[in-house]
Amino acid sequence: MAARLPLKFQVGARTLFALDRRLVRVPLSLADALAERPPALPPPGDADGYLVTSLPVGQLAAVRVAMPDAIVHVRQRYTRYFADLTLGAEGWWDALSSNTRSGLKRKAKKAGAIAVRRYRTPDELSEFHHAARAIAATTYQERLLDAALPDTPEFVARMLALAAADRVRAWTLEVDGAPAAYLYCPVRAGDVIYEYVGHDPRFAALSAGTLLHVEAMRDLSGEGVFDRFDFTEGEGQHKRSLSTGGIACIDLLLLRPTLANRAAVTALAGFDRAVALAKAGVARFGLGDLAKRIRRG
Repeated sequence: MAARLPLKFQVGARTLFALDRRLVRVPLSLADALAERPPALPPPGDADGYLVTSLPVGQLAAVRVAMPDAIVHVRQRYTRYFADLTLGAEGWWDALSSNTRSGLKRKAKKAGAIAVRRYRTPDELSEFHHAARAIAATTYQERLLDAALPDTPEFVARMLALAAADRVRAWTLEVDGAPAAYLYCPVRAGDVIYEYVGHDPRFAALSAGTLLHVEAMRDLSGEGVFDRFDFTEGEGQHKRSLSTGGIACIDLLLLRPTLANRAAVTALAGFDRAVALAKAGVARFGLGDLAKRIRRG
């Protein structure tokens, strides 16, 4: 079904402006990506086109052949990371690099007294939502991305329904008794989905979010009932370090060949090239920390 989706001109977490298009979003699951399945595109109706996410890079040529008249634009490239939860808790830990394991041990020692709470049942998830929303209100995901844990009745109802079906896991972490980080993960077809995460910026130096994620991975691996932890679209250092595998993917725009769509894609491509050049300059001159502060405000 088509929906109005913004084509964002974005630098890090900041969207400078956006162009709206009516697009049919076609999100591929981790299982689809690993199986190298081509996307099943529904009829577009009156939409401007499609946004296909997590398309395996190897399927791009087939999509071009299937839609020879479409304007094709690769919006982003990334590795879709995952962790094999069938390895067990010790097997997952041993699969991480020695540098990662050493770094995580140092972070745990630096953090000092931490406490992790686990949530699974409907009553527990109600408590989780209250605790996690207090943390979410402090995060850049809430301030800049509108991507923090939702506070709507619809989300709460869906969360409790998943809990009643034993299809969700959640965690919070406290540092010296103060709420510091949360993680919320629904379960789909045996895969645990990395959906909502956040940490209070006061505890950023202690890597509270990373430490919570490590405990969550140990819990999930120890249950012995899940297949994979799906880190979903996009990259990040924590995804690379905590994963056991990944597949090269792209997010793909497929648009009707109109003048307006051609102009939009030309503008997007030019903007993305300029951002890539700027990032290269930041890396060259060692200005990464400054750029991060600017992006997050």
